[in-house]
Amino acid sequence: MLEISTVDYHTAGEPFRIVTGGAPDLHGSTVLDRRGNAAAVEPDRVRRLLVHEPRGHADMYGCFVTPPDDDGASFGAVFFHKDGYSTACGHGTIALGVWAVETGRVDAPPDGEVTIWIDVPSGRVAAVVQVSGGKPRSVRFRNIPAFVHARDVTVDTEAGAVPVDIAYGGAFYASVPADRFGATVTPGDLPRLIALSRQIRSALDARQAAEHPADPRLSGIYGVTFYEDLPRPAEGGAHQRSCTVFADGEVDRSPCGSGTSARLALLADEGRLSDGPLVHDSVVGTRFLGRVLGTETTLGRAGYRTEVEGMAFRTGEHLFVLDSDDPLGEGFTLR
Repeated sequence: MLEISTVDYHTAGEPFRIVTGGAPDLHGSTVLDRRGNAAAVEPDRVRRLLVHEPRGHADMYGCFVTPPDDDGASFGAVFFHKDGYSTACGHGTIALGVWAVETGRVDAPPDGEVTIWIDVPSGRVAAVVQVSGGKPRSVRFRNIPAFVHARDVTVDTEAGAVPVDIAYGGAFYASVPADRFGATVTPGDLPRLIALSRQIRSALDARQAAEHPADPRLSGIYGVTFYEDLPRPAEGGAHQRSCTVFADGEVDRSPCGSGTSARLALLADEGRLSDGPLVHDSVVGTRFLGRVLGTETTLGRAGYRTEVEGMAFRTGEHLFVLDSDDPLGEGFTLR
């Protein structure tokens, strides 16, 4: 009988399942190495058990908590979804910040804030947790520097040839206005957005359009962000609603944390955030607030230090089991 314990959160509606017991160790000297080794038989068995039906679903997300790369971080995280392992996860980092404070894994003041450094496959990130009355109230996810990778890359889709922009926020995201396909960022258009994301991602990866300049393990289009502009806030900045479809057709219920970081790089490069933040809404009506904190050269190009603010809430604690007689074993997927 295999037994795996987890604690579950949602960040702006997007699920995040943190493995707290029963998983095998991930081998490697860094979190990026451990991500590569997570596809070994036993760790990947646990991933499938937790994200596939009947224990999960096609849009499930989670992580293994690991040691950090060195003493500069509190812990590490290897993120997973139904199709494998991602290099970055902003909504997960926000959830990990809340979890670390709620469980006492890090010391936090009853009123004030604490910065929690976390090593993830794309680098070292921070969760700045605001605490009031002994309870986490909000989290600011501070990412590795984001950058614009390419502009107006034309891809062939069912709607014809469409230009997309590519930016890096710990993973590569293609960004495109939804109205270029006659679509809107609404639940009713999700089936079409999923189909389009697969076409765009496949076309870009076939052309190797998202090669990481330093490490090929970070290459490839991870997600496609469909967005639409909303009325500009009176105080400045920008207001958008977006839906990021990542991996093989997974829909992010939140505005996507690392995807928001990539959007911030593109908007800052366009000069649209000189007087305010990005108010970023999701397909289910939840919200992140994104800010550019400054610029710095990263990997030989202009980079942006970004911050994405949101909040995560605990939804349950679980002990999942796999009965050796279960004919469905580690589960199944329908999409």
